Amino acid sequence: MTPRLRNPHILAPEGIKAMMALEASFESSSIEFSVKEFVKLRASQINGCAFCIHMHSTDLRKAGESEMRLYMLPAWRESTLYSERERAALGWTEALTRLSETGAPDADYAPVKASFGDAEQVQLTLMIGAINVWNRLQVGFRAPHPVERASVAA
Repeated sequence: MTPRLRNPHILAPEGIKAMMALEASFESSSIEFSVKEFVKLRASQINGCAFCIHMHSTDLRKAGESEMRLYMLPAWRESTLYSERERAALGWTEALTRLSETGAPDADYAPVKASFGDAEQVQLTLMIGAINVWNRLQVGFRAPHPVERASVAA
């Protein structure tokens, strides 16, 4: 894979600054770290964003997340490893990431409404929108993910 632009982030500094400010706003959210990161990881999996999959799986592992929960994420609906809030957020993530296919159905919104307060619903939806923008930047411009030296030799 060949990157299409050398560094798209320096080519649109105001837009990136705005995205970074949006990301910073999530830090004060009452939404727990695991929900935030699993939302980012799941959207990145759906969008095929290797750069973001690498980043968010690494962040989750550094925070002590179990390898099994990382492995099972694509099959979260069939797994008992995720909390009610995580499941609600993951369903909403999939619905909004695949918006043209799903139309954000009530069946995916109902668990979000039951598990998250009104402000959290907005924050969660902004998080999902933001990761989809980041995925489009990285995939669209073919940003390579970091490569760990040990895995390259293997």
